[in-house]
Amino acid sequence: MSKILVVEDNELNRDMLTRRLARKGFEAVVALDGRQGIAIARSERPDLILMDMSLPVLDGWEATRQLKSDSTTRHIPVIALTAHAMSGDRERALEAGCDDYDAKPIEFAGLVKKIEGLLKKETGEEEKGDRSQETGVSG
Repeated sequence: MSKILVVEDNELNRDMLTRRLARKGFEAVVALDGRQGIAIARSERPDLILMDMSLPVLDGWEATRQLKSDSTTRHIPVIALTAHAMSGDRERALEAGCDDYDAKPIEFAGLVKKIEGLLKKETGEEEKGDRSQETGVSG
């Protein structure tokens, strides 16, 4: 079961996402702001992060930059979630280190496809890395 960290300050959005993710077989953990999101990402090591970009304490833009600059969390895919679906926001999210972008209101089926695609990509990279380590150890 893949673990997804949902960093979302809006209770309705957070509850909707966690319930629907659970129904799809994901384990959801929650953070209410960017600072808490960073701490939970470091301690829980989720497989993927859904990051609201408009957060209290530390916004999603800066939280993502910090996660991607940390060697223990930089490999975790981040999908930006934002109500600010304006021109340039997708590019801004990618520049901050997000691996993908989704505008609110969330179309859940499309979001799940993005999640599954990033998880498959991450798994494929991990498997390649594991094989090269095994080769190095046995040689």
